[in-house]
Amino acid sequence: MTTDTVLSIFLGIGLAASVGFRVFLPLFALSLASYFGVWELNDNWQWIGSLVAVLTLGVATLLEIFAYFIPWFDNLLDSIAVPLAAIAGTAVMVSTVADLDPVITWSLAIIAGGGTATAIKGAGATGRLASTATTGGLANPVITTVETGAAAVVSVASIFAPILAAVLVIIILVIIFRIYRSLRPKAKT
Repeated sequence: MTTDTVLSIFLGIGLAASVGFRVFLPLFALSLASYFGVWELNDNWQWIGSLVAVLTLGVATLLEIFAYFIPWFDNLLDSIAVPLAAIAGTAVMVSTVADLDPVITWSLAIIAGGGTATAIKGAGATGRLASTATTGGLANPVITTVETGAAAVVSVASIFAPILAAVLVIIILVIIFRIYRSLRPKAKT
């Protein structure tokens, strides 16, 4: 396995994690990176670096970010975004992984890409639902800002420092796991 292959896997995992926070922002970042020649995509995914894709994903990113600032609408978006995150996480992983057998690429994409995106999106949706229930949605814009910031930071790190992005993903998943464990009811002995 070459260094380029390992870096492409880290890029895919980082972008998939970002998809868990915002579906379109990491796709837009990848589109920009491809358009400006910063990152080369697999042959079947070259279209994502086209000007049409850059503009379309840019508009979709802005709409998604602003839509999450509407407290009741953000929960509705989450119900759609959880399955969409699994698909988008898988897609970004497939589009970035280089020089691997298609069986390995798709297995990695489904498990690492789709799984990471779904885990993060599911945790975010649960947190937003809890925020809506406890604050009447008043804290939701704060959650939205943190999620959008995390998506941007991890997306940029994925493109320019894939190893750092992989470390950030591990940290994010550990935090989610710890929060989940702290909220889970304790077993009676």
